Amino acid sequence: MRISARVALVLAVAVAALSTGPALADAPAEPGRDFGIGHRPVCPPAPTGAARCHSDVVTDSGGGPRATTSFMSGYTPAELVDAYNLTSGAVGQTVAIVDAYDNPSAESDLAVYRSQFGLPACTTANLCFRKVNQGGGGTVPKSDVGWGQEIALDLDMVSAVCPDCKVLLVEANSNSFADLAAAVDRSVTMGATAISNSYGGKEFSTEATWESHYHHDGIAITVSSGDNGYGVEFPAALPYVTAVGGTRLSRSTTGGRGWSETVWDGAGSGCSAYIAKPAWQHDLGCSRRTVADVAAVADPATGVAVYDSFGSTGGANWLVFGGTSVAAPVIAAVYAVAGTTLPAARASSSYITPTPTSLFDVTSGSNGRCSTRRTANLAYLCTGESAYDGPTGNGTPNGTGAF
Repeated sequence: MRISARVALVLAVAVAALSTGPALADAPAEPGRDFGIGHRPVCPPAPTGAARCHSDVVTDSGGGPRATTSFMSGYTPAELVDAYNLTSGAVGQTVAIVDAYDNPSAESDLAVYRSQFGLPACTTANLCFRKVNQGGGGTVPKSDVGWGQEIALDLDMVSAVCPDCKVLLVEANSNSFADLAAAVDRSVTMGATAISNSYGGKEFSTEATWESHYHHDGIAITVSSGDNGYGVEFPAALPYVTAVGGTRLSRSTTGGRGWSETVWDGAGSGCSAYIAKPAWQHDLGCSRRTVADVAAVADPATGVAVYDSFGSTGGANWLVFGGTSVAAPVIAAVYAVAGTTLPAARASSSYITPTPTSLFDVTSGSNGRCSTRRTANLAYLCTGESAYDGPTGNGTPNGTGAF
């Protein structure tokens, strides 16, 4: 049986990884090269009325996290800034991260990540970092390893894209939508200018009644679109949030950018079952709210470096993560870097600015099947296409002009 050169290369890399351990997969990223063997969600499925986090950790051949004692692999802050043509800045901006439960190592782990990549310290002592519960107090909720890893990922991604931002971590008492929504409201009262939410669950018929918690004029609220492929989740379906889809980000020697992106097959997208279409959306295949609005890297195979000691053992605390949980804090931080006065409904900003100059258009890849012979016009809801499509929205950041 003949195999292609590409398949042969993949097999060779896989065999070598099994024989030599983490070091091989931990080499710097190359075009088309994966960072790990597989990946798995860090949060379990959630019951009705609650959310699961949208974070996937890269795993080894045995299914455990592919962890190393020192940084070896995963995209770095410099690579993310380069891929999305970003600059530093945003002094005076505060990005809030809303997650469930507590990560007791959040601040100390963030310090390691920022030190590793030469980012300025962000601590409670220098008034850059603050951690509160959903009521604004200092008594933290119970800890949880899965959500703790989500917290570590979110903190690192905001730091990577906006190292000059202040960071507010608001830990909800639980993963119930009621507690998470209360944490979003708390973020607003504490002065956040952008709020990242990396979680979701199935849509439900009364979800529109939650809109007020995720609609605060002038504040950018990002929500990950989901990690289960084609399909819409709450709260990404709400009209005033920026629903963030996901891509596979790879280095490229063509096109001049130095990077290329395709749709990540795990990114959520589609047509909401219950939410009316916002005035700024004009796609014709969906009469209600379409998800997503924009996107960023999410494929665990081209994932990001994260430091997390709380969920790790034996000092192997460097991990690689993916999921739209990467993309949501990245985009929240891009809003903060932009630092401009945009429409009251910040979610509309990417529809106002011309895509060719301020967003990278993602035109290939798919996250599932959304069309049949009768509904071929719906293919854009699950397929990367020119201009708007469901999995990546209007595209990925090319600078901050669309934010």
